Amino acid sequence: MKSILLSAVCTLAITAGALAQDVTLRASHQFPGGKGDVRDEMVQMIAREVQAANVGLTMQVFPGESLFKAGDQWAAVTKGQVDITAFPLDYASGRHPEFSATLMPGLVGNHERAARLNDSPFMDSIKESIDKAGAMVLSDAWLAGGFVSSQNCITTPESAKGQTLRAAGPAFEHMLVGAGASISSMPSSEIYTGMQQNVLQGASTSSGSLVSFRIYEVAKCLTAPGENALWFMYEPVIMSKRSFERLTEEQQAALIAAGEKAEAYFAEEAPKLDEKLVEAYKEAGVEVVEMSKEDYDAWLAVAQETSYKEFAEKVPNGQKLIDDALAVE
Repeated sequence: MKSILLSAVCTLAITAGALAQDVTLRASHQFPGGKGDVRDEMVQMIAREVQAANVGLTMQVFPGESLFKAGDQWAAVTKGQVDITAFPLDYASGRHPEFSATLMPGLVGNHERAARLNDSPFMDSIKESIDKAGAMVLSDAWLAGGFVSSQNCITTPESAKGQTLRAAGPAFEHMLVGAGASISSMPSSEIYTGMQQNVLQGASTSSGSLVSFRIYEVAKCLTAPGENALWFMYEPVIMSKRSFERLTEEQQAALIAAGEKAEAYFAEEAPKLDEKLVEAYKEAGVEVVEMSKEDYDAWLAVAQETSYKEFAEKVPNGQKLIDDALAVE
């Protein structure tokens, strides 16, 4: 009898151990699901890769704000209420003002330089802040972006004057206000409705969002990133440290490998997003322009007197962050 009980206990222990290793992670983001948005594709790729690794790990993906609203993703992932999110980091700059450096006008410039920034002291500092808050980066992602307007093309600072615009974060807001625009803050998922209802006359956001949210249906002009991309934003896939640390070493390794694969996929897709942006807007009959070097320099002059100055003066180590970013060739 004792041997039977011992056998049963051992069996239960083995079964419980096996069950303890079977984990389902929840991933949440604001972007349209299953429609080709590169950020959704990154998360879906991670989900496929960890399942294929056969380490007792699966992921449920909740796109389109179906689990948490855009502004709530940061608190959810740092508290472990959701395990993974694809997140525009500057959305959390209210809690972590240093994150505004990841959407500073003219700080990145092009996709090649964005890739080099990932392995720089600048991004080491940003990731240290992410880590201290309770999260970690699985995949780096920098998206270029542009401007749309229902009134006139936004090329020079003067062309933005008098319009109510959406900017993705404080740095762009300070610059646009400095140019004479008014600001209405909202996530990119609300731009379409804002412009449709004339709460906004225009907006700046990523190439991916300008297409995924079909903003071409309510815009008259697109200022594409082109050769002089003023707008670049860091939108990584991040994970709750609390969730990561409860996984087995095999599961952690599978997630890290999946994140690296998703990052490599994004690096290939990022420049194509700008091309798809122009194609989609031209096809919709929207006027498409680019900033000239003179336009870009005029915006940068406004930014240096507003966004850069504000960041350097009010954010701890703000000037050092800017200097570290500018030091990357």
